[in-house]
Amino acid sequence: MNDQTDDYVYDEASGEWLPAAEAAAKAASAGQVEVRDSVGNLLADGDSVVLVKDLKVKGAGQTLKRGTVIRSIRLTGDEQEIDCRYEGIKGLVLRAEFVKKN
Repeated sequence: MNDQTDDYVYDEASGEWLPAAEAAAKAASAGQVEVRDSVGNLLADGDSVVLVKDLKVKGAGQTLKRGTVIRSIRLTGDEQEIDCRYEGIKGLVLRAEFVKKN
């Protein structure tokens, strides 16, 4: 009887034959990007961050001051960009190098 647990898939990166379930889990984890703040802390969805320098917001005519707390960030899939909300600014995207995890 041949079921899913008996299937093996060749992993070109490692040169090994892996069980199909393990290969699928490895592929899913490979798609995730690690986003790190200015001091190297790992960021995740829902974290709060603090700005480490004053930033002029293009199109809003507003400057976000150093020390401003941004709550509930979302990761974009890019290792250097985070999506966030701030009152009065829609669609704010910040570079991870300008924030520190709170």
